[in-house]
Amino acid sequence: MKISDILTGSTKAYPSLEIVPPLRGITKKELIESIAPFMEFSPKYINVTSHRDEFEFREEADGSFSRHLVRNRISETTVCAAIMSRYDVETVPHIICAGTTAEEIESKLDNLEFLGINNIVALRGDSMTGEKRFSPTPGGYRYASELVEGIRRYQGSAGYQRNRKEGDSDRYFCIGVGGYPEKHFEAANIETDIENLKKKIDAGADYIITQMFFDNNVYYDFVRRCREAGITVPIIPGLKPLSTARQINMIPESFSLDIPVELTSEIAKAGTDKEAVYRIGTEWCIEQCRDLIAHGVPAVHFYTMGKSQNIVNILKECF
Repeated sequence: MKISDILTGSTKAYPSLEIVPPLRGITKKELIESIAPFMEFSPKYINVTSHRDEFEFREEADGSFSRHLVRNRISETTVCAAIMSRYDVETVPHIICAGTTAEEIESKLDNLEFLGINNIVALRGDSMTGEKRFSPTPGGYRYASELVEGIRRYQGSAGYQRNRKEGDSDRYFCIGVGGYPEKHFEAANIETDIENLKKKIDAGADYIITQMFFDNNVYYDFVRRCREAGITVPIIPGLKPLSTARQINMIPESFSLDIPVELTSEIAKAGTDKEAVYRIGTEWCIEQCRDLIAHGVPAVHFYTMGKSQNIVNILKECF
C-alpha cells in the first residue's frame, strides 16, 4: 500500500520507523531480530536509509595509487527485501542523488518494482567525505527536486508504460521527501529553504518527513510557513530521543538544529548518571509525541539509529 493511501485512510496518528542498514557481516536472522521489538506495535511502514558509496586510494607496489570502492553497509534494497520476507509491513527505501547516476537510479527503481516496493523517500544525500559542498556525480542529479522529477519522468517513459497493466496507476511510486523545520544548513534562511521544499512537491512528491527536532513549536511554525507557501501535502514530524549526554553536542553539530535549554539543563543535572540521562531523553520524547498527537498530526516518524529500547518505551506510552 502506498504511504499516501495510508495517510488518507488513517483515522488516528500512527508510528513509523526508520532504520539504518546494518554493517556488513550481520546475518539476515540478526537483522530480523533487531527490529522484532518494534513489530508488536504494528508500524505501518519501515524506512531504510541509504548511504553513498565511498572510495579509498590504496598505494600499489610501484608507488602509484589505485581507487577502490568501499561498501560498508548492506544495501537498502536488500534490507527491505529481508524485512518483507519475514514481516507483513511496507518498506520505504531511501533513494539518494549522492554518488549515483540517473541511469543507476532507474535500475534501482526497476529492482524495487520487481520486489513489489512502491514507496520511496527521495533525498539529495550528503557530500562526499572531505567535500565542503555537495557535488553531483556526472550524469546524476544535483537536487532532490531533480531526483523527484527524474522518477516521475521515468514512470512516463515508453518502456515503463509498456509494462503497465490496464487499471494500473501511472504513479507506481509514492514519493516522500525531507523537510527541515530549522532549515537545511546550506540554505541562507528558512524562507529560501521552504521555497526549495516546494520545488520538490511541485516536482511530484506526495508527502514530507521532517528532520528531527526537540521543540514542537518549531514544527508547528514550520507547518504554518509551509501552508502559507502553498505546500498542502501531509507533513510528518520526525523524532529521536536523546540517549546519551554526548548527543547534546553531537546532534546539533551533525544535524544543524537546536536543543531546548530545558532539556540540556535536565541532562546537565544528571551528570554522569547514564540511566538518568537515558530516562530524561525518553520522557522528553514521550511528551513531544503526546503533544503532537493531541495537535492532530497524521503520524509520528521515529529515527531509531539502530537502537530499539527507548523507542519501544515511547511507543508503549503513546500508541
